[in-house]
Amino acid sequence: MTDSRKIAVIGAGQMGNGIAHVFAQSGFPVTMIDVAQAALDKGKGTIEKNLDRQVKKGTIDAAAKDATLGRIATSTSAASAAGDAALVVEAATENRDLKFRIFADLDRAAPNAILATNTSSISITEIAAKTTRPEKVIGMHFMNPVPVMQLVEVIRGLATSDETTRTTLELAKAVGKTPVEVSDYPGFVANRILMPMINEAVYCLMEGVGTPEAIDTVMKLGMNHPMGPLALADLIGLDTCVAILEVLQNGLGDPKYRPCPLLRKYVAAGWLGRKSGRGFYSYAA
Repeated sequence: MTDSRKIAVIGAGQMGNGIAHVFAQSGFPVTMIDVAQAALDKGKGTIEKNLDRQVKKGTIDAAAKDATLGRIATSTSAASAAGDAALVVEAATENRDLKFRIFADLDRAAPNAILATNTSSISITEIAAKTTRPEKVIGMHFMNPVPVMQLVEVIRGLATSDETTRTTLELAKAVGKTPVEVSDYPGFVANRILMPMINEAVYCLMEGVGTPEAIDTVMKLGMNHPMGPLALADLIGLDTCVAILEVLQNGLGDPKYRPCPLLRKYVAAGWLGRKSGRGFYSYAA
C-alpha cells in the first residue's frame, strides 16, 4: 500500500543526500537508498553536518535537527524500501544506461509511485520509455547544493500526465522550492545555458586568455555572478560537466557544445573538482 507522504531517494551522494535532507526537514518520511552501506553512512553524516550548520546559523533549532534526522531511514535495497513510496527521486550518477536500468527496476519495485529523475540533461522521454507507465515519469532537477538553492526544474516527458506534473509541482513547493516547468530538450534550460558558459571559460584558460582567478573574478564582478564559472565547474564536478556537454552535443547535433580538450584532460587526470580535491583550483585539506 502506498504511503501518500513517503519519499524514496535513490543515491546517497551530493545530490541524493541533499534531496533527502529537504524532504525530511519539511516533514516527509524519507528512505535514502544506495547499493553501498558506506555511501549511505557518508550521506547521512553529510546531512547531519549540514543540519548542524543550520543550527549554528539559527535557521533551525536542535529539536528540528533531531526530528529531521529521525525521519530519514536508509536501505541498500530499492525492491524492499521503495514499494510503498508515493514519490521516488532518482539521483544516481549522470549516466544514461545506469538511469535506464534503475527506472526499469523501479517500475517493478515501486508500482504506484511517481518516478522522478534528478537528471541534469538526459531525456525524460527516453527514461520513461524504460517503464510501463511513462505517464508517471517526470524530471525533478534540483540545484546544488540542494538545501540552499531555491530552483527545481520540473520537466515533462512526452507522455507525462497533467496529474503527475501537478503533484510534482506541489511537492516541490511543499519543500520550500520554486518549481519552474520546462520542456524535455537536451540540457533543459539550466544546463543548456550554463554549460556552454563553463566550457567557454575553460577555452579561455586553455588559450591563456586569463588565469582561473582572473576568469572567475571577471564573471563575479563584471556579470554579478555569485561564483565564477570555473569554481562552479569544480563544485558540479568536471566529469559531470563533460557528461552534460556530450548529451547537448549528441542531442542537438551542434559542435558548439563540444567539451573543451582541457576539460577532458582534467577529467582524464582525475582532477574532478571539489570531490577529488583538485580541479581548476586545489581543495587539499
